[in-house]
Order: sequence, then C-alpha cells, then structure tokens
Amino acid sequence: MYQLETFILDIPTIRPHKMSVATMQKQTLVLVKITSAEGIVGWGEATTIGGLSYGEESPESIKTNLDMYFAPSLTSISGEMNIAQITQMLNKNIIGNRFAKCAVQTALFDIWGKKLGLPVSELLGGRMRDSLPVLWVLASGDTDKDIAEAKQMIDSGRHNIFKLKIGSKAVEEDVAHAVAIKKALGRDVSIRVDVNRAWSKMQCIKGIQALQDGGIDLIEQPCAIFDTELLKYLTDRFDVAIMADEAVMAPQNAYTLAKNRCADVFAVKIEQAGGLVEACDIGKIATFAGIDLYGGTMLEGAVGTIASAHVFSTFESLAYGTELFAPLLLTEEILKTPLAYENFELKVPKGAGLGIEPDEEKISALTRHS
Repeated sequence: MYQLETFILDIPTIRPHKMSVATMQKQTLVLVKITSAEGIVGWGEATTIGGLSYGEESPESIKTNLDMYFAPSLTSISGEMNIAQITQMLNKNIIGNRFAKCAVQTALFDIWGKKLGLPVSELLGGRMRDSLPVLWVLASGDTDKDIAEAKQMIDSGRHNIFKLKIGSKAVEEDVAHAVAIKKALGRDVSIRVDVNRAWSKMQCIKGIQALQDGGIDLIEQPCAIFDTELLKYLTDRFDVAIMADEAVMAPQNAYTLAKNRCADVFAVKIEQAGGLVEACDIGKIATFAGIDLYGGTMLEGAVGTIASAHVFSTFESLAYGTELFAPLLLTEEILKTPLAYENFELKVPKGAGLGIEPDEEKISALTRHS
C-alpha cells in the first residue's frame, strides 16, 4: 500500500522567461510525495509550462487526477508489487496523463532506491557519467540583455552553451536577434534556438537557412508537433541539426520519428515520455537509429530536474548536452542542500534514490492553498 500526497507551488522566476507559447513570470510545480507501507518516502514532480498553452495537462488537472484516480489505485495495492507491475496497472486503468504518471513513477524509484541503498541511475541500468553539461536559456527577448547575461554566465563558470527562445516575433527579427548573439559571443560558444513549433513551412525554409548561415548549431522543433513530414523535409534539406522536441511524446512516437529519420536529434523529457523507464526507452530507440540525444526539461524544479539527470546519466552518448538549468531560474529553494552546478555541469547525486532531501517546511510554506 502506498499513500500519495500532492502539492502545487507557485515560485517566481528571476526574470521573465519569454517563449512563443507563453511568457513566464513564475513556474508552477506539482510535487508528489508517496509513502510506502514501511514508511519510506519518495518524491516525484509533474510540472508543465504556461498552464494549457504548452500541452494538454495543467498543474490543476494533474493534481486533481493524481488525487482522485492515482491515489486510490496506489492505496489499493496489497502485497509487494514492483515498479514495472505498478506501472502496468496504472497504464491499464488510467489513459494518458503522462506527466502525472512520470511523477508517480519517479517517487516509486526514489522509494525503491532508498530501500535498496542505490541511486535511481543504477536502477535504470547504471550511469555512464557523474555530471552532465548544462546550457542556459536566454529568453529575455532583448538582444543586449541576453548578450550581457551570457557573458556573465561564461565568466562565472556556470554555463558556456546557450539556447534562445524565438518564434514570437517576425522571422527576420528573430534571426537577427540570434545571429547578433552568436556574433557577440564568438565561434567557440555554441548557440541553439528553440522555435517552439511556431513557424510555417515557408518561414522554416527562410529562417533556418539564415540561422544556418549565421552559425547557429541547432534548430529545435521549428514546426507543428504533428507535421512530421515537414520535420523530415527540413532534416533532409539543411546541414544544421534539426531537433524534435514536442513531437517526441512517448516511445511509440520516437520509434515512428526514428524509422522515418524525421530529425537529427531527439530532446528527451521524462514527463513527455511518461516516466523514467520510457525516457530510457526513447534514448535506446534514438541510439539504435543513429539519432543524437539531448536532455530536455519541462522547466521542472529540483525534483524533476534531478530525476531527469539520473536518466540522462545512463545515456551512452549525450551529444548535445542537457537543459537542466530550471532550478536556477527560480527564486526559491525547495531542497535542504541545493543541486550542485559547477564547471558548466550538474553533478548527479550518488546517494540512495534521487539523492536529494526536500525541505518539507519550505514546501508547505510555498504550497498553494486555494
């Protein structure tokens, strides 16, 4: 038997975070706390972006479904079921809800890791690395501010790879913004852009050519999620790497994209995948198909970020690094010991389970009560 509790936290960001789908002034975290019959506590996270502007699950719907449907299923478990068996049961009884399922699975892995005295990465097959390169997203929308912010990150030794959120302005304006930043930071600094599926076919052709000519290294999800034919066309047409992000929803989608060579790179996100195991499956599919990997984020707080880090640490190759910067974007800390970012990388904890200790008093103080 497992007891499930959920918490919604609204945490302001250090600055506005502008995307084509929303401009964030805060991030809303959905945290899940599961307690086993033996009293072992595990934590998970189901966090999305911009309410319903990004995907079909919102913080409020995630919490409601966890409380009304997931909690009774977990409470009803008798005897000892392993994570695979519990996942199978939930998938049979609850359709969809990938973000919520990821949070539950993460908390169960945290419990089992603590029970066995092993980090989650070892339960997933074993880590290949103890730290992960982490880029920083420049999303103020102001070219001079973004250049200054990037230079500060480089000088402080925190980040030396950058991604720009574009797609909300005219193509020419977005391209000029990205190329100006690339020129200011120099050839040794990698610049990527995320269009957040905002461009039409003609905008993609025009914009990607100009970005490629301007030295940009990667174009993330330039077109609509389900327009996989266009995604493949762009991948075949351009030399710059094209990355599928929102199109990679689950292992089944990843297989179809890989089979048709619709992208050069897959962004793997544990929540979009529906869980840690499923994210690992996507990594394997990409590897077998010769597609490069990138560790993505739903701008989760510390819990989802470190769960992602455990998954990405098991990937044999991580050619484009990770985007696990989101806890640094938040103004409040929810762990007793913050995650360790140093020398442009995030350290993956070696303690049992997720290897973190949430600050329950701080979580309680930040929890939304209405």
